Amino acid sequence: MAQPSAESTYLGKMPAGFGMIAALHGDLDTGDGVGKVYYRQDASPATLRQRNSFQLVIASAETTSYAILLYPRKGMQFASTAVGGSSQAMQAGFSKGLVKYLVFSTRQGPYYRITTERETSVRALAEETNSGKRGVWVYEIGTSPYFTSVAPGEVTDLPPDTGLESRVSEEATSKRYPGGGQQVTYSPYEPEEEVYRKEQPHQGPHHGGQFTVHTVQYQPQVLLMFDVLTLLSSSRFTVFSYNSETCANNRNKCSTFADCKDYASGYCCHCRPGYYGNGIQCVSEGKPQRMNGKVNGRVYVGNSPSPVEFNSNDLHSYVVANDGRAYVAISTIPARLGPSLQPLSALGGVIGWAFALEQPGYKNGFSIIGGEFTCQAEVTFLPAQEKLTIKQVFSGIDEHDHLVVSTTLEGRVPEVLRGSTVQIEPYSEIYQYSSNLITSSSTRDYTVSLDDGSAETRTYQWRQTITFQSCPNDEAARAVLPTQMLSVDQVFVMYDSNNELIRYAMSNKIGDVNGEVTSQENSCFTGRHGCDTNAVCRPEQGTQFTCQCAAGFTGDGRSCYDIDECREIPLACGEHSVCNNQPGTFRCECNDGYQFASDGHTCIVDRPVDHCAAGSHDCDITERAHCSYSGGSSYICSCLPGFQGHGRVCQDIDECQSARCHQKAVCYNTQGSFTCQCRPGYYGDGFYCSSERTKSQCETHRDRLLGSTEYGPQPVPGQYVPTCDSQGAYEASQCHGSIGHCWCVDRNGLEIPGTRTGPGRGPTVRSTVGPTPRPDVYVYPLPPGTHLLFAQSGRIEFVPLEGYNMKKTEAKTVLHLPEKVIIGVAYDCVEKMVYWTDITSPSISKANLQGGGAIPVIRSDLESPEGIAIDHLGRTLFWTDSMKDRIEVASLDGTKRRVLIDTNLVNPRAIIVDPVNGNMYWADWNRDAPKIETSAMDGTNRRVLVKDDLGLPNGLTYDPQSSQLCWADAGTHMIECMNPVQGDRRKAMGAIQYPFGITSHGKNIYYTDWRRDAVIMVDRQAGTETDVFLPQKQTRLYGITTAYAQCPSGKNYCAVNNGGCTHLCLATPRGRSCLCPNNALGVSCVESEGGQVLRWRERGAGIEVEREGGRY
Repeated sequence: MAQPSAESTYLGKMPAGFGMIAALHGDLDTGDGVGKVYYRQDASPATLRQRNSFQLVIASAETTSYAILLYPRKGMQFASTAVGGSSQAMQAGFSKGLVKYLVFSTRQGPYYRITTERETSVRALAEETNSGKRGVWVYEIGTSPYFTSVAPGEVTDLPPDTGLESRVSEEATSKRYPGGGQQVTYSPYEPEEEVYRKEQPHQGPHHGGQFTVHTVQYQPQVLLMFDVLTLLSSSRFTVFSYNSETCANNRNKCSTFADCKDYASGYCCHCRPGYYGNGIQCVSEGKPQRMNGKVNGRVYVGNSPSPVEFNSNDLHSYVVANDGRAYVAISTIPARLGPSLQPLSALGGVIGWAFALEQPGYKNGFSIIGGEFTCQAEVTFLPAQEKLTIKQVFSGIDEHDHLVVSTTLEGRVPEVLRGSTVQIEPYSEIYQYSSNLITSSSTRDYTVSLDDGSAETRTYQWRQTITFQSCPNDEAARAVLPTQMLSVDQVFVMYDSNNELIRYAMSNKIGDVNGEVTSQENSCFTGRHGCDTNAVCRPEQGTQFTCQCAAGFTGDGRSCYDIDECREIPLACGEHSVCNNQPGTFRCECNDGYQFASDGHTCIVDRPVDHCAAGSHDCDITERAHCSYSGGSSYICSCLPGFQGHGRVCQDIDECQSARCHQKAVCYNTQGSFTCQCRPGYYGDGFYCSSERTKSQCETHRDRLLGSTEYGPQPVPGQYVPTCDSQGAYEASQCHGSIGHCWCVDRNGLEIPGTRTGPGRGPTVRSTVGPTPRPDVYVYPLPPGTHLLFAQSGRIEFVPLEGYNMKKTEAKTVLHLPEKVIIGVAYDCVEKMVYWTDITSPSISKANLQGGGAIPVIRSDLESPEGIAIDHLGRTLFWTDSMKDRIEVASLDGTKRRVLIDTNLVNPRAIIVDPVNGNMYWADWNRDAPKIETSAMDGTNRRVLVKDDLGLPNGLTYDPQSSQLCWADAGTHMIECMNPVQGDRRKAMGAIQYPFGITSHGKNIYYTDWRRDAVIMVDRQAGTETDVFLPQKQTRLYGITTAYAQCPSGKNYCAVNNGGCTHLCLATPRGRSCLCPNNALGVSCVESEGGQVLRWRERGAGIEVEREGGRY
């Protein structure tokens, strides 16, 4: 194998000047020894018949060569690469290189680009296919003996998803081969099926041979597995054209109500007379259609900074097929979202299109593509450009004869006030068709009528893409008009706030793009025919028509009655089964103790299995549901308290919707529970709030002993009176004024034995160390997708969390920055960005976790930036600089920079913020006087929280659910926690080695350790170490943070409209402060606190105002 050319000759260049097959082409650091390439050539049948593991395979038959590439879904870590100081999309493709031209010159030879200049084309490699297998791409790359041209596979569709994609064979083992190759053996093969259909991200020639790639089960550590010999010995490959098998062995793939027909290139299914569909899915003409499904969503309403989230809400739809009228209902939509979803009758639009009333010569959606397809729509609301994405996956007809649909909503919608009604004007939508793709677009007007009688007309734009799999073998079946128009009128929408139910209804007709109807007077095409809802209208001459009952019904067409097939056909079902009649059809079910065999018809003996114990049940995860074994092979799924549903899918109950908290409190919903917090200026537990702060235990004790006289409180002579701190807690050291004795007390004011001293001597106060109480909040399930991010020299690593546990086998590098030393990391849950400090530049940068390169944020006036924190509500960034000895804040883009604290700091490092309560905490590891301090987020009200018994407090973390501030100390070798308000300092874990960074999540604490080069997990309830993650690269680990899939609950005054501030808005415990950046000269900026103007800086000059108490 030749030595590769210099990077400058190929990096960022496609095609390159030399021959290459680029699976993924970019500049990735492999200096840590991890990046290795294994290759071998083998033609022995014994080897080729085994499942082999590669990312790229070149397979050669007698006359043709093929390249097979795999892009694992969880293995695509990068989509861009650094080229000449800029970031460019990575590239994949084939190149012949330079070839001889004329006598003494060369020119570029044949080449083929798989990707484009856009990063989206790189990410699409793992999501799409040209072989029928997600992430697997097959290309014919030449005919012996020359590299001529590249012909890509043509199977861009994927089979339905059965949820097997993420299953990992734990029994996979590997053994090394001489020369560095690998042979991998696996547990028994299980096929996977997936649903995701989109156009391939590139265009190229479509010709060449045919090639089979077998469906295999993914292994995260394995790249590609297939039987090479089977591929090469096959006389007819199948990824370059549709399978040419016949009906003889594929008849069962057609609908029960369809016939299979052979063609020259393969077979197709066709619905029988009286039925319509694509042959795979067929339904009876004239019969009403029912749809069931679930709706999931994360939708922002108006300017709200927090989304409304909902999971597995029920969707039910009913369509009267013979007049095109569709009805859709979605349940459990919260009142703060429901009114704003009323304009989106489009949620039922694709259902209306699927079963629209057909005009002569035109076909509705189901007639063309059946019931398995994916619809994705983008809604853009005018004029504010709010965007909402709607994805609906139709997965066919279930055993109840219902079409199944799954719907997901993501984005923002304009607010429609509660009590408002919405009227949607009739509209038309143009549908354009191709073999596997349908697109449509329209503009829709709607009128919002408010309670006061006023009305407003609004508009949104609708763009929709429908992907499906067609049968290309029957050319006559493709004779669908390339363009059709869906006409929608009689649109009705309503939100029922009492039942949290939203309803849509509309009439749908499919026909000519010009709206012309050739038989306008025939009632069959207007829907006004009077036929039974279970009948089909048959047009005849002129305006004449007849009504004919649908299959499975009997009658005169005006009145139709269900046929009981179970009674009419005694042997409709086989042995050990029972027949259940259903409208228009029937269903066979196995008797107790029996189950269907693999053929789906024969009932065989069912061996009892305790699915709860075996883990083979389909109940929701254990954090949300409980599985109860009920004998035989039966079990019952039930949702845990705080969740609702049928047990197989459980969703959190939003207790905040039922006004559980006091009217002067804010309710924060959590998974399975909720918390209440009094608003600024009020005191209490959230269930009761008062403008007067309730006395603490210490204050009540003190005031009771002081008594009251006409001259004010007076102590009883000779009696001990406790002293309380500013927060109302007992001072740690108490003294008796009359006798001169002093002693230490616990949080309840009780004397700690052995601490009393005589007159003239004060006690040595030590923190009371005890087991951390177990807050109930720790047992609540965590949002999906939460993970840890930690820094390791020039990289940021990623460790997913499953519940509270680290999924160590799925850890990988998120960002690799050679020659950098990353100290602190922070995560913005709103924009999914990771921020970090680098002491080599020095600088502060950020990057999107979904891909892309590093983006500089701050590169000037820094010396040693270390700790970093994000206020995701106020959209600000805080950091410490241990050389400049100061704490600063700036906007997330690095502008509006301001120094908050620059006095009495020696070695500030860790910093965290509590945006909901407006507090900031930091640690100073000054070896002479280490301390942990706090202030408001604007730097005011600064005070020392902890200064005794500290060594090297390197890391800080704050858990807003339990109000616990915890720190890791490399000097005392302990992790300690406290409530900053109560001051109840406690040890959470001792005998640790050299901690640096620390973060918390639920009941666990995670910290990085310099001596162990590991991420260590600690259960702070039990005070024990529970797991250790050792990165592949054994070097020092620095900062660590928790990256939540969903932002933590809570708000502050800066979350909306920047708190009304002109520049920096910084939360405080009682509200917010508006501050100007340090470089505010030359700009208009207003500083204020609690609504009072402190300073006004005008362009070109600084104008100061005074308030009582001094100048600012």
